[in-house]
Amino acid sequence: MQKHPLRGSAAIVGTGMAGIGEAPGRTHLELLAEATAKALDDAGLKLTDVDGLFTANLVNFFPTLTVGEYLGLKPKIAESTNLGGASFIDYALKAAMAIRAGLCEVALICYGSNSRTGAGKHTTSAEMPIHEGAYKPRFPVAAYALAAARHMHQYGTTREDLARVAVAARQWAQLTPFAYRREPTSVEEVLSARMMCDPLTVRDCCLVTDGAGAVIMVSAERARDLKRKPVYFLGGAAAQWHRQISAMPDLTVTAAAESGSRAFAMAGLKPSDVDVVQLYDAFTINVLLFLEDLGFCAKGEGGRFVADGAIAPGGKLPVNTNGGGLSCVHPGMYGIFTMIEAAEQLRGTAGERQIKNAEIALCHGNGGTLSSQVTALFGTEATL
Repeated sequence: MQKHPLRGSAAIVGTGMAGIGEAPGRTHLELLAEATAKALDDAGLKLTDVDGLFTANLVNFFPTLTVGEYLGLKPKIAESTNLGGASFIDYALKAAMAIRAGLCEVALICYGSNSRTGAGKHTTSAEMPIHEGAYKPRFPVAAYALAAARHMHQYGTTREDLARVAVAARQWAQLTPFAYRREPTSVEEVLSARMMCDPLTVRDCCLVTDGAGAVIMVSAERARDLKRKPVYFLGGAAAQWHRQISAMPDLTVTAAAESGSRAFAMAGLKPSDVDVVQLYDAFTINVLLFLEDLGFCAKGEGGRFVADGAIAPGGKLPVNTNGGGLSCVHPGMYGIFTMIEAAEQLRGTAGERQIKNAEIALCHGNGGTLSSQVTALFGTEATL
C-alpha cells in the first residue's frame, strides 16, 4: 500500500509547559508565553524562527491575532478553528499539512489558561445548545452523565468500572512530579465523593487548573538537525457528528470511531501497534468510550477492559501516563497535553512513568459534549 504523503513528513521537536496546577496572579497569555519559550528552547530554536501559529483559548475572540501580537509574531499561516479541547491535536494535523505544502517552516501550537486562580474571570461562557437550554442542565457534566448512564444501561457497565479509570489516572499522577493531584485514592473514595450528576461524582470529573502548553513542529528533514530526538507525525484525522448531546446519533458511540480508523489508515497502523495512549479524559466515561471506539476493545467492553488494572501502571495498555485531565492538569482545554506527554514517552524522558521501549503513541482529543473527535499517531524514527 502506498505511503500517505503526510506520514513522517513532520515532527515534534520541542515541548514546553508552564503554570501547571496553580499560577496565581498570572494571565493566560503570560503562561502561554512561558510555555512557548520553553518549547523553543527545547527545540533549539528562536521566536523569530516561528512562521506558523496554531492556537485557541477560552478568552480571546481572535486568538491568533491576540496571541501573535503578544508574542511579537507575524506568521505566514495562522489557524484558530475552535473544536474545543480537541483543537490542538487537530492543529498537529494542519501544521503537518502546512509544513508539507511549504506554507510555513516552524509551527507553534500553543494554549494557556488561568481557569483555576482566575476563578473564571474573563472567560467566555460556552453557548447553550438551543434545544437543551430550556431544561437548565448543568453542562458539561450533565451531557457526559447521560452518556455514562446509557452505557451502563446498555452494556452493564458499573460505577465501579468508571471509578477504576479515575484510580488509574491517580496512580499515574503519583509517578508524575508536576501532576496537580498526587495523593492516593481508591474506588471507594471515588464512589463516595460528592455526586455531580448521577452517575458521575466529582472524582469522575476532570480537574480545574491553571496551565499552558506549547509544541513546536518542523519538517522531518529539519528535525534531524535539531538537538532533541524528533517525534514524527504518522497520521491524523478529525470527525464531528453533532454539537448538542441530544443530537448524538448513539450515546454510546462517538465520532472517534471515524477519526481513529482514518488516522490508523494514514499511519498504516492498527491499535495493537500502539505502545502508549493519551486520551482526553474530561470524565471517566470518556476513557471507556474512546477505548472502544478507537478499537482497543469491543463496543460495550470498556468497563471490563479496565477492571483488572489494564490501563494503570503495570497494565497491558498504558493510558494517560501523566495522570490525564482527571489527576494531572486540565486548564479548560486538555488536548495539547496529550501530545506533550506522548513526546516525553517517545523520547524516553518521562522518568519514573516511562514506558519501556515506547515507539508509537496515540493521542486523542475531545471537544464539546462528545462532539468533536480528533486522533493522531506519533512515532520514533524506528517507525518511519
